[in-house]
Amino acid sequence: MKPQIIILVALLSLVCDVRAQDVNEDEADEGNDAHNVEASQNRLAAQFEAVLEHYKQKDPVGMPGANIPDPMDVPDMPKSLGVATLNMLKVKAYGLSKFRIASINADFKDMMVETGIQLDEMLVKGNYVLSSFFSKANGPFTVILKNVYVRGSATLMVESDGHLTTDQIKMDITFGDMAMDFQNLGFLGSVFQGLINSAPNMVFDAMKPFMLQEADKVLRIEINTNIEKLMGDRRLPNSITPLDSAIAMGRKLFRQNGWDPYHVADINRTMGVFSVQLSNTWISGTSSFYRVGNITAAMLNNTLSLRVQLGTQQITGAGQWEVGFGLMTRVGHVQFTVQHIRATIEISQPLDTRKRPQINDLQFDMGNIQVRCDGAGTLDYIMEFAVNVLPNLLRYQIMDAIENPAKQRIQEQFNTIDVELAVKQMIEKYKKEGKDFSFDFKL
Repeated sequence: MKPQIIILVALLSLVCDVRAQDVNEDEADEGNDAHNVEASQNRLAAQFEAVLEHYKQKDPVGMPGANIPDPMDVPDMPKSLGVATLNMLKVKAYGLSKFRIASINADFKDMMVETGIQLDEMLVKGNYVLSSFFSKANGPFTVILKNVYVRGSATLMVESDGHLTTDQIKMDITFGDMAMDFQNLGFLGSVFQGLINSAPNMVFDAMKPFMLQEADKVLRIEINTNIEKLMGDRRLPNSITPLDSAIAMGRKLFRQNGWDPYHVADINRTMGVFSVQLSNTWISGTSSFYRVGNITAAMLNNTLSLRVQLGTQQITGAGQWEVGFGLMTRVGHVQFTVQHIRATIEISQPLDTRKRPQINDLQFDMGNIQVRCDGAGTLDYIMEFAVNVLPNLLRYQIMDAIENPAKQRIQEQFNTIDVELAVKQMIEKYKKEGKDFSFDFKL
């Protein structure tokens, strides 16, 4: 049971500790390692492509490449029935690979994932021995479970040495209806039927702990294996959550890419004899963003969604303005400060990549605004008063007024994105460059 969307970045990491005796052996080992890395990259890319094709179906069942035992062996289990003892032997559960992912909810702050998986039908087969003081029966049995629903949650933790690992896994299985067939019961049939009528979940309750224990073991190994492949020897700090550590890394990348300070493109507007120009404008503080709420991801109805709540510290900016009216021209400078900017954004993307992403929610909050102008003489004071007083009095109304137009503008940009083409290009680049690939995504 491994419902997950495959991450294409840095899943592969091969470490070779073999010390060769001569240069020829070293070259042979390096050649083998390179071949193994390339083969692994191609397998991962092929699996990701298979998942993309899988979710183009109207009703996707299962998951390509999911390592799910079907049938799954269930350990032998005894069950005391009071007047008799039921032993179920050589039990196998069928149909586990034909699942549907009903929901996934990921809380990045608490490093917890909750999953709901649905099975239309699960078939359990095996042999039984029913013993009492006065009789004994044995033979094959079949249990059919309808509308099976599996709820599970997994929590990760950072160990004292900085390694990320699985902390807790909780699971539960429920079903809508059940049918049973125990053959060769003979005289004990009426006794057994009476027990079933009084406790219809008795047989399922006997199997449930063993199935959950096996699923816990398989899941724990699977999750830790993928974490080890993804993280390698990388260690995380214990002082802050991995999410906040990733945001801190994002701030660093923001500055390295030259986005703080950010140069705003020059603006020129002409209306008849009146003209306005804003040039040489720089904005500082954009890399001071931090998490003001939670960051969550979810999957429901085969659609992925991401909700982000971020804010910045103080934003400052400065530029040069020029205003023309006929033959008269005034030139000056402007400086502004915004106390903070906070935003809540929720976007979604259907797993069918032929469809376009959507922006579902957009909310802004802005702190006090201060502006300093020079070059316009007395008008400087009028403009400063107009900008410093009115926007601060009406900033909530202003934020509400710009949210819907901003959403519309963002959705217009989303509508131009060919997600399927972008993902295919990313896969091809990963095949060529491996874990060190970078993808420059542009609208």
